[in-house]
Amino acid sequence: MIIIPAIDIFEGQLVRLNQGDYASVKQYGLSPLEIAKSFEGSGLTHLHLVDLEGAKSGSPKNLKILEQIADNTNLIIDFGGGVKTRESLISSFNAGANRITCGSIAVKSRELVLEWLKEFGESKLVLGADCRDKMIATSGWLDTSGFEVHDFVKSYIDEGFKRVVVTDISKDGMLAGPSFELYKSLIKNTSCNLELVASGGVSCKQDLLDLNDISCYAAIVGKAFYEGRISLEELSKLEERFNAS
Repeated sequence: MIIIPAIDIFEGQLVRLNQGDYASVKQYGLSPLEIAKSFEGSGLTHLHLVDLEGAKSGSPKNLKILEQIADNTNLIIDFGGGVKTRESLISSFNAGANRITCGSIAVKSRELVLEWLKEFGESKLVLGADCRDKMIATSGWLDTSGFEVHDFVKSYIDEGFKRVVVTDISKDGMLAGPSFELYKSLIKNTSCNLELVASGGVSCKQDLLDLNDISCYAAIVGKAFYEGRISLEELSKLEERFNAS
């Protein structure tokens, strides 16, 4: 299992939210670039970079930060937040994103996303499946769609997507543990091609061990690191352990 640290950006600052609530924004006073460098220096290879302003407004707002991190590290960057047009997709790739997460756009403009999949391939695109009570949410988690998460994920896996970031919004930022039952159900019932990236709720080292045990492809770690629940050294050692197994 790959450990993927998260950097969420709002108004140019590294922040975290609770359950996607923009009123709960907490700034950490940390440089996104310096934190990214520390992740790389500890042996981590991936980064989940989210433009929260972009997700809320509908177009990326923090491409300069993406570019800074891409230019000064070798991290594999999954970027998301407001990518809703081909122009913003290309701009995000040009700024240094290795992969783009398609979240709200996958709900609202399915044919467009499938065109991107055909043009760029599954290695460049990640499906974002953010859900509340198993229903897909959009627009920075401000709106709830009529799509059930299992059906939504399966429909895109059947079209050629492989990697899916699944976030249970009720768990995100709460440090109360991931949505294990949801992940086990998706892994069991969706497709053998699914590369499930667990997102939301990781609170401690044991959570990551348990996610590895249920065969998650990767796990995103955010608030647990920034709140001191998991150290960079622990993340580094776990990454080594998972790679060796």
